Amino acid sequence: MHDNTAAVSDIINDGFLKELLPPEKTDEFFDALYGGAEVGAFDISLHFAGFDEKQRLLQLEFRLTERPGKCMACNLTYGLPEVFSRHPIINAAGIVDAVVQALNPRFKVRDWSIGSTQTVSSTVNVIPLFISLEDA
Repeated sequence: MHDNTAAVSDIINDGFLKELLPPEKTDEFFDALYGGAEVGAFDISLHFAGFDEKQRLLQLEFRLTERPGKCMACNLTYGLPEVFSRHPIINAAGIVDAVVQALNPRFKVRDWSIGSTQTVSSTVNVIPLFISLEDA
């Protein structure tokens, strides 16, 4: 069982996740949402948050990190999970597809969902992305 956990975290690593959601996507997102990247109060990155071998649950997180001179608390980050679930620039479904391809042939996706925004600190919020897997 431990082999799958190690394999998942080895495959779904920081470099892989940065390719799926590169830093420039943040500016593209704010440009599409507000008509200008400069109004964005935070940067968006994607991170591995864990794999529960028993439940076959992979958790990634969209990390929202406040930009210098901006105010994340002043933004409506709690409405973002629904936006992230369907926004073409964030492309959550595409991220899930890429993760499944990377884990193939070991696992396939049963389903996925985006959780509620969680405050980590005054400058960091996270939005969990849950991917339920099953053996292929």
